[in-house]
Amino acid sequence: MTALSPSPVQPVAQHSRPTIATPETLILDADSPAMMVLTDFARISPQTVDGDRPVDEAPQRMVSGGVRLLLVVDDEGRCSGVLPAREVIGGRRITLAMQQHNIAREDVTAGMIQTPLDKTPTLTLEALASMSIGDLVRALKSFGEQHLLVTEPTSRQGERIRGVISAADIARVLGHRPGGLPEARSFADICKVVLGHEL
Repeated sequence: MTALSPSPVQPVAQHSRPTIATPETLILDADSPAMMVLTDFARISPQTVDGDRPVDEAPQRMVSGGVRLLLVVDDEGRCSGVLPAREVIGGRRITLAMQQHNIAREDVTAGMIQTPLDKTPTLTLEALASMSIGDLVRALKSFGEQHLLVTEPTSRQGERIRGVISAADIARVLGHRPGGLPEARSFADICKVVLGHEL
């Protein structure tokens, strides 16, 4: 009779309290590839909101998704613009929409206060692939925005949004914590704070 080999599956040793693995903190520098700071929608699903949904739903979507930017989509799932947290929290555009449409706050939709795509800074994936983080930040120094969309051409659908880059993510991977750098919230601020000087 052949002896059975012991199973590789075993319980944790009694009275043992093992540690739990956590993701390593990624620390990069200005010479690191800019692709390292891309939130790639080919791997991570984008956070979206339908343009006809009440804007008051946006804060909860942002909190549950851990983001400060939602892509606004139409009935066909195509992106019509972006909805930054500052517009939802600040309320200036909400007030303007209420006045322009003569409606109550609860009737204001995400589409009414979105930043249209033609007013949103974008960069092609091809251009991003040839840049360092320092190159990226220098190229974006004139933008007071917190997010940059990255696009790529497709053979069937024309241009598509491939991902997003966040100023806060750049600060984080360069070793700066948002709590310690409250002013580093836009790409212009990142130039001053993260790279150590104004360009």
